[in-house]
Amino acid sequence: MRNSGGWAPELPGVTTVLRALRLLLHACFLFLLGVGTARYALTHLGDTRAQGLHWAVLGGAVLLGTVYCAGALAARHDLHRTRSLVWLAAVTLLWFALVWAGQDFVWLAFPLYFLHLHLLRGLHSVLAVVVITAAVVLGQSLHTGDMTAGMVLGPVLGAVFAVAIAAGYTALRREGERHRELIETLTRTRGELAAYQRRTGVLDERERLAREIHDTLAQGLSSIVLLLRSAENALPGDPGLAATRVTEARESASANLAEARGFVRDLAPPSLTGANLPEALRRLCERVGRTEGLDCRFRTDGVPTELPAGYEVALLRAAQSSLANVTAHADATTAVVTLGYLEEEVTLDVYDDGRGFAPAGLRPREDGTGYGITALRQRLAALGGDLEVESAPGEGTAVAVRLPLTRRETP
Repeated sequence: MRNSGGWAPELPGVTTVLRALRLLLHACFLFLLGVGTARYALTHLGDTRAQGLHWAVLGGAVLLGTVYCAGALAARHDLHRTRSLVWLAAVTLLWFALVWAGQDFVWLAFPLYFLHLHLLRGLHSVLAVVVITAAVVLGQSLHTGDMTAGMVLGPVLGAVFAVAIAAGYTALRREGERHRELIETLTRTRGELAAYQRRTGVLDERERLAREIHDTLAQGLSSIVLLLRSAENALPGDPGLAATRVTEARESASANLAEARGFVRDLAPPSLTGANLPEALRRLCERVGRTEGLDCRFRTDGVPTELPAGYEVALLRAAQSSLANVTAHADATTAVVTLGYLEEEVTLDVYDDGRGFAPAGLRPREDGTGYGITALRQRLAALGGDLEVESAPGEGTAVAVRLPLTRRETP
């Protein structure tokens, strides 16, 4: 039932309890009405002096039961407050009439207490309980011609008991509403979290694709452009060199195509297919040395070990990006790639003897270049690693990558 003028909605967690209380109230009312009607019939139908009045009282009892049942059934479909109050008034007036006619109906006051406490608000419900209690006391006094302590204390204690139970029911209903609101809030928050995770996943995937495009397609295309430019410059005087550069450009394009297909399928780079990381880095240095004319050397420190998922791809991409920067910007003659296996981390150092630069000026440019170091840092940070760049004009450049082999404790 509603405390504000109708029957309560089904509330999560307390639905069974509330339904049981509601059915108990209905059963109590109908039971007491049936007992009172039966007692009145047995007591008065043998009296031939007022047969019409007695049958009228029994008819009123039947009418009260019918009205009560009709209202209770309608309340299952969320009876409107105005209609529920009209129903309550009709039930109460019929009860007053029956109490005036016979004291066998006074005990219907107990379920009526609950009806008024739940369908009326605040002070009105308390006043209704007081009026009903007074009607019980006066009704008994009218029919017995006497006034005893029991006639007063019984209804008063019943009223107090009803108020206490109604207060407990209200607390239970409010707790149910609080639980429902909490569940709704959790459901809404879970939906918002899922939407946020989807948006974050999209952004992460964009970042991943941006890094992959920079580390594979962009660098590969840059290499192809340089090789074709070299071939174009060599064509008038050195057709053999031009043909060599075209062949190298074709090989670079094929490798670049394989890289693109690989990351689209979310597979490991083709450079790692059938080879471990040291072998892939060695082949990378050989290819850079062959195509760019750079003295590119590779070496390892420590004993190679199996690396966590994603480490080999990240380290290979770091080497590719660093060497691409060397060939495009450093004007170097020598580059050294060092892969180190330490107890708690794996390292990758790429050093060149080029012209160097000021690391403080590193930032992406409007033409889409300058993104490599930023992309590398993001890729490595996702794995718990870091990247440092040491350089100065005229002093070469060193790129240092660190990836932990054990989980770092968060301070």
